[in-house]
Amino acid sequence: MTIDLDPQLDLQSIRIVRAIAESGSITGAARLLGYSQPAVSQHLQRTESRLSLPLVTRVGRSVKLTEAGQVLARHAIAITSALDAATGDLADLAGLRTGTVRLAAFPTASSTIVPRLLASMAEAHPGIQLSYVEAQPPEAVALLREGGIDLAVTFSYPGDRTDPHRDSANGLNTETLFTEEMVVVLPATHPLANEEVVDVAGLAGERWIAGCPRCRGHLLAVCEVAGFDPTITFETDNASAVLNMVASNLGVAMLPRLALATATLPVGAVIRPHTPQSIRSIHLLAGAGTRRVPSVAATVSLLHKLDGGDWGLVAP
Repeated sequence: MTIDLDPQLDLQSIRIVRAIAESGSITGAARLLGYSQPAVSQHLQRTESRLSLPLVTRVGRSVKLTEAGQVLARHAIAITSALDAATGDLADLAGLRTGTVRLAAFPTASSTIVPRLLASMAEAHPGIQLSYVEAQPPEAVALLREGGIDLAVTFSYPGDRTDPHRDSANGLNTETLFTEEMVVVLPATHPLANEEVVDVAGLAGERWIAGCPRCRGHLLAVCEVAGFDPTITFETDNASAVLNMVASNLGVAMLPRLALATATLPVGAVIRPHTPQSIRSIHLLAGAGTRRVPSVAATVSLLHKLDGGDWGLVAP
């Protein structure tokens, strides 16, 4: 026995199934698409009848995609992305008067890259709507692959074994926007505070304040090269908190320059370059073909115009 699937699967059915996958209910899908709940239900029933396959099953007051529905939802991401690209090409002819771009970036970028991008977008393309969600690189890459965002600003460290830009980013368009120097933060009373460049090996006996898991991994790698395992006493992603902890003689730290761009250096803390020198790379990721969408291309262009070396960084 074979099932004769109608080759004329309409795009509206595909959009409805994707909306159900994103919202978890028919009511939510109707809200996302701007339709009434009965209209979505009736269209879904007609599609299931035409395919001779159930696409959803009811679970209490919500619905769950069947195996067939899940297959269609997976294809829906690529199909709707292609449609958005086609729509975007037409919007280019209209002079970028409308458009929506969904962006994700890591916490440090929220107070540096993102505000400047939003301001530049409002000035250059006031008709383009730019939405933003904060996410660490692994989550941002996952969101991009799932179709939840259009662009992701991420970071990586050389030699990071768990770098999300490796296998998980296969098929995505990845480029490096800029690289930034890592620095050490010391109490002003520290014996090495007056050194122009601090040898990390000289901090072997210190207590360390670590950041996010990726930053902590980089700290471990740098200290391993310097010949010791750091004693990590405190952990926080908040750069201002790190600076004030160091100023209070609670430990030493290693931070990227970008994390210091909007932080006030407190009295009692100093920033110094270190050896062995280390860097962090800032990346921009996009889905395959997404940059053909004019609103996305305009956003990428503005990101490239932002000067990675001009973030009002605190001088060492």
